[in-house]
Amino acid sequence: MDSIVVLVVVRQTVPVDHGYDEREQTAEPRTEPAAVPPRAPAAGGGDGTSDGRVVDPGAQPQSRIHRALRSAVRGPLVHWPVTLLTFVAFAAYLTLSLARWYRWENPSWDNAIFEQAVAGYARLGAPIVPIKGPDFNQLGDHFSPLLVVLAPFYRLFPSPVTLLVAQCVLVAVSIVPITLVARRLLGAWPGLAVGFAYAFAWGIQSAVDVQFHEYSLAVPILAFGMAAFLTERWRASAIWVVLLLGVKEDLGLTVAAFGVVLWLRGQRRLGAVVAATGAVGFVLVLTVIIPFFNPQSRYDYWGKLSEDGSAASSGSTVSGLLDTLAGLLTPAVKIETLVMLVVITALVALRSPLALVAVPTLVWRFAGSTVFYWGTTWHYSVILMPILFAAAIDGIVRLRASRFELLRTYARLAPVAMAVVAAVLVTQFPLRDLWSPATYERSDRIASAERAVAAVPAGASVASDRGLIVQLATDREVYWISTDPSVRPDYVVVDRLSWGGNAPVDVEQYAERAYPGTAYSVVFDEDGYVIVERTAG
Repeated sequence: MDSIVVLVVVRQTVPVDHGYDEREQTAEPRTEPAAVPPRAPAAGGGDGTSDGRVVDPGAQPQSRIHRALRSAVRGPLVHWPVTLLTFVAFAAYLTLSLARWYRWENPSWDNAIFEQAVAGYARLGAPIVPIKGPDFNQLGDHFSPLLVVLAPFYRLFPSPVTLLVAQCVLVAVSIVPITLVARRLLGAWPGLAVGFAYAFAWGIQSAVDVQFHEYSLAVPILAFGMAAFLTERWRASAIWVVLLLGVKEDLGLTVAAFGVVLWLRGQRRLGAVVAATGAVGFVLVLTVIIPFFNPQSRYDYWGKLSEDGSAASSGSTVSGLLDTLAGLLTPAVKIETLVMLVVITALVALRSPLALVAVPTLVWRFAGSTVFYWGTTWHYSVILMPILFAAAIDGIVRLRASRFELLRTYARLAPVAMAVVAAVLVTQFPLRDLWSPATYERSDRIASAERAVAAVPAGASVASDRGLIVQLATDREVYWISTDPSVRPDYVVVDRLSWGGNAPVDVEQYAERAYPGTAYSVVFDEDGYVIVERTAG
């Protein structure tokens, strides 16, 4: 069944209009009319087109770029290599993700948060996330209503693993449009090399390794949108990209940037509409929608743009902005990330205006005060992968049309260079762990962790730190251990090893201070896992 689904996706992804005339595939020369009388301006465009583009009747009908597109691969392509690549990559992603789950390693609380939100949708209710606070609606934290698409699957399989599998599927599906359009425009084997480089790009590896995040929803959306753009299906590309507004609030800026690129490509009216939609959507979500659902009627992450993590309150707005701009490339880890983003496309992405779509994400990440935003780990770069690889495809097409032989030669070598870079970087990023026996070994603490989870009854309310929060979230009402002092959890779970050197020695006393008016007693203490049960209050 999975093979059938992927094959259907492959068939559906190939556009009907491939940028060339089917008649050009025949041996017979085309006969052009001797003269074509000028047409009256089309209604709605006022300039000879229906979408607002300006047409010069005396200009050549094809630019060098258009001629390069028209000289793209003709005839049907065999798509089994794309299917094989997709399944191999999916197997690698899933193995990496499930291996971490098998070892009970929780890099963060994200998977538990998103499971609670999806579970709310699956129950046909609101996406309530107790981890963030009592009755906290996830839409008041990050605007991600498209999480609802996972609800039917979670209703059938209520488990954190469902989200892990879903993320791997979403990312793997994005390989299909990127690879197909690369093969269509660059040739079968060069296109497959680009697809390989994309499938095993470091940004994708890093995202899959840290459990589920809502950005995974954006990856196939961007991939299909970029593929539509490259094949000049402008409206389809716009529809795909506008869907990003339902993935996360910061992606409104990405939508706006894509509108600018459409405008630069000559789609003036459509580009202006998309840019305006992205900008207005961004402002509306941050200033109206999220505050409406937020218990403090605010957007909680404005302070992330200041150096100390709180909103700037001293100095002028201008000086604050200058300080922010000066910090965009410091510390050096930010420059390292930029270099890594450029290297994976063998520099050719810089030749395409599509690379501009990546700018908003890079700006807010580098302007932010959170260290995790700056580097190549975590999930923050995964949404840049479809953008940059689509830009690379476009850049290669443009370089092939160059008047300089050196650039045309480089365009022919670039796909191989991208594949080699991806293969080398695999040895430096999470997929390298697939060859390590330790990846599939469980520590001696796992048995204790399983007993600790079993000590908390299903349906109970529990406050937990990062140690077991993901494993507890499915069948219990789970809170973050320091979310709200008004909560009266039935149990408090502490993993002393995940706390580092500041772990509470007396967990009973810690819980009673965290939740005033309560009393707790220890019911489990083994291998650093301590569970206390509320006895009063």
